Amino acid sequence: MAPAKQYDISGIELTGDRYSVEQNLIRKKYKAFDDAGNTVLRGKQKMFKLKEEFPFIDGQGNDVFTVKAAGIIDVAGDYLLSDAQTDEDIVILDNDFSIFQDTWTIRDADTEAELATIDSRGAAVTLARNQLPFGNWIPHKYEITDSNGGHVGSIEGHVSFRDKYDITIDDASSVPKEPIVAAAMVIDAIQNQ
Repeated sequence: MAPAKQYDISGIELTGDRYSVEQNLIRKKYKAFDDAGNTVLRGKQKMFKLKEEFPFIDGQGNDVFTVKAAGIIDVAGDYLLSDAQTDEDIVILDNDFSIFQDTWTIRDADTEAELATIDSRGAAVTLARNQLPFGNWIPHKYEITDSNGGHVGSIEGHVSFRDKYDITIDDASSVPKEPIVAAAMVIDAIQNQ
């Protein structure tokens, strides 16, 4: 497996193990905070695009990366994460959506080798989130694993008017942190359509 360093993004370095993400109350805008409460990443879904696009900036407002959908308005598809400073494609966020299990795979952009998987926990909860009239009030819960199935971390939602969740990365020795934090925001935006 390739080392996580290979997937570094030029404009940002996430060194912590815990991040909190909050969605704007009105539209799909997100902020990620480190343990100290500093804004480390902001992203938003671009409006009026045929292909979904999410530009991300750091806490100072500098462009760091963009996530773009491969297809037109597709809840189950590929999203390419590209470095804003080098224009290099870093990873693919591959969505395998079903009503029973939400699975996102983070893949190498060139080889498409699996780097990590983000799975929803529990078919009953996923089914309720997708089918009940107020299912979007049920918080997201995801397990993050590496390509060998080893535990990497989790994404835990909170009951709130706007989406709030915590990302915990227990072992990032073999997976890139930046794409995991970006994936958490993109997953929230896509799954809440």
